[in-house]
Amino acid sequence: MPQVEIYTQWGCPYCVRAKALFDSKGVEYVEYDVTMDSKKRAEMTERKPGARTVPQVFIDGVPYGGSDDIHALDRAGKLDEALGI
Repeated sequence: MPQVEIYTQWGCPYCVRAKALFDSKGVEYVEYDVTMDSKKRAEMTERKPGARTVPQVFIDGVPYGGSDDIHALDRAGKLDEALGI
């Protein structure tokens, strides 16, 4: 199973939606809350230059974007492929 990482922020409905998608697939993920963690937020923007919004999803270190992006991939049948399921 690939490593899934999600940068989130407290109170973000899109973050909840992204995590729910992975939960529904039984995929474990590492969550980084950037609400009060400026170092983690800087890490996020370093890993994906220009990223200013959350969530930001990485699968095996590859940036996949936010909630709308991963849901679009799922609808296209490509998210399962990226997750190896």
